[in-house]
Amino acid sequence: MIDSHTHLDSCEPSDAALVAAATQSGVNRILTIGQDGDTGRAALAAAEAFPQVFAAIGHHPNKATGFGDEQLAELRALAAHERCRAIGETGLDYFRDYAPPADQQRAFHAQIELARDTGKPLVIHTRAAEDDTIATLRSRAQGVEVVLHCFSMPDRLDECLAEGWWISFAGNVTYPKNEDLAAAAARVPDDRILVETDAPYLTPQPMRKERNQPAYVTETARFVAEQRGQDYAAFETIVERNAAQLLKW
Repeated sequence: MIDSHTHLDSCEPSDAALVAAATQSGVNRILTIGQDGDTGRAALAAAEAFPQVFAAIGHHPNKATGFGDEQLAELRALAAHERCRAIGETGLDYFRDYAPPADQQRAFHAQIELARDTGKPLVIHTRAAEDDTIATLRSRAQGVEVVLHCFSMPDRLDECLAEGWWISFAGNVTYPKNEDLAAAAARVPDDRILVETDAPYLTPQPMRKERNQPAYVTETARFVAEQRGQDYAAFETIVERNAAQLLKW
């Protein structure tokens, strides 16, 4: 199994313990995500230290205040690292008032172009901004591989699939109240689906009282496989193949 989206720098305990626990659970590849320059460097340091770990380099919309040429140049330099396999997470977040929408949009547009320039997939965060996120991707991200991380738009699934975007499910798909999300997980084609933890957030239901970590992605994967009527081994093969194709690891 793989974890296509985690934040090792925000998890506990140490990176070494987290990677060891993941390996013990059968998780053999992890993509840890940068949200700005500092966390991008931490992601690359983890990727250098552990062969199972790779990095995504990006600037989160909640950290986009004042985003400009300096921040873009920093991302571009980090993204050139051989262990960087994706750009992001980027996108739009209108749920929290952490950064002005205009700054979020400027950072989003710049990272779409960075993904295009580098030939790396683009990892998308969207919250309470579905219309603008989808419209931006449609108008600006043609030809870029787009990953909708922590997919939370079940009513827009068909639109997203029609664009050829990748759909990644996190632990919230396992929550009893999210029946519509579970139903969406059952409908994603085999060649478009991924799973993730978004650790330390969104711990899957069986481990809900604990902080999330990459090892727990197997709980999400088992749940999604059950919704799809697939046995775990078959689903594991599908997800590992998809991640290898997308992230070239």
